[in-house]
Amino acid sequence: MLSNGVNEIKNKTNPSIIPIVEVFEINKKKIVVFEIDEYPIKPVSLKGRYFKRIKNSNHQMSMNEVANEHLRTINSSWDYYSDPNHTFEHVSIVKIEKYIEEYEKWNNTKVDFEPTEFLIKQEILRDGKLTFGAYLLFAKELCIISDIQIGRFKSETKIIDSLSLNTDIFTELDEILSFIKKHLMVEFIITGNAQREERFDFPLDVIREIVINMIIHRDYRDSSGSIIKIYDDRIEFYNPGDLYGDLTLDELLNFNYKPQTRNKLIAKAFKEIGKIEKYGTGIKRIFSICKNYNVIPPIINIIKGGFEVVLYKEKLKVTDKVTDKVTDKVTDKVTDNQIKILDLIKENHKITTTMLSEKVGISQRKIKENISKLKALNLLKRIGSTKSGSWKIL
Repeated sequence: MLSNGVNEIKNKTNPSIIPIVEVFEINKKKIVVFEIDEYPIKPVSLKGRYFKRIKNSNHQMSMNEVANEHLRTINSSWDYYSDPNHTFEHVSIVKIEKYIEEYEKWNNTKVDFEPTEFLIKQEILRDGKLTFGAYLLFAKELCIISDIQIGRFKSETKIIDSLSLNTDIFTELDEILSFIKKHLMVEFIITGNAQREERFDFPLDVIREIVINMIIHRDYRDSSGSIIKIYDDRIEFYNPGDLYGDLTLDELLNFNYKPQTRNKLIAKAFKEIGKIEKYGTGIKRIFSICKNYNVIPPIINIIKGGFEVVLYKEKLKVTDKVTDKVTDKVTDKVTDNQIKILDLIKENHKITTTMLSEKVGISQRKIKENISKLKALNLLKRIGSTKSGSWKIL
């Protein structure tokens, strides 16, 4: 019987797992112990399917989750793999030489290797072949997998300027920031210094941080592209690719997570020339800069298959006023819809965003945006998880 059980485990798992079986007798009862060492390469399938444990239930993994889990356990990522569709003819030696110059300047060193040898030492080239990461970093002409669309909108349907990019990701970073900056408003602040101080209506450092995070953490295996929409009062950044690993939105917003990088080669290449400082600190830095800039923090939404950040120009101002509504601290920017939301939450601390949407008469997305603003103004807090938690009015 024991041998049958061992064979069943071996035959129904892939890679095959062979347990160590021991039999003990305790109080005249036989206890069978199956000991299985953790397999170093994950995941392991059962009857051709892969599962993950979430709380107290099993969930079948998607193919994307299977691929990501495998790459994590071999300490690699998609961008380190050889690109079967492109060769050295598809990358620019001029762009590679420019990267080496920036590397020398940032690291205060001299590179005494030929460009190809340098890229091999940096693991940007592997086994003499172009990696997916190398193609994205140094694409000579059209790069079909780096598609980014940017638009300046006067309304949800009226666009007044646009830019479409399909090039190497270093060039895209510069082009994106240049386009956004062109459409920002500037105010001049009079200080005690001889020159006036320029202040953009959106914090440039936050925009740069968001765009760099988009480029580094994007899932380039997804056929859809990145999208940036600039409105009068906000900028919307959409990126294909869910949160990487098992990271949840709550963990991200509470800065309670260990840094994980979807594209390790790309992140390393950016870090080597000073484009990023440290892995995994971007979100925290974005919130900190917004606070210092006196604008409300961005709203982050998980959209099926993607990730959205909405940055507002709205100032973070709180004034003390007396009101017969929910609280004696309201802002001069609180809207009627936000007051309705607070009143409904006061009546039912377990109310869902779906119920709020029905009662207030606006979409769930607008409800979430308003809730994020109320959180930023320290008027509202979520206690517990998204499903089983409740709201607390501060």
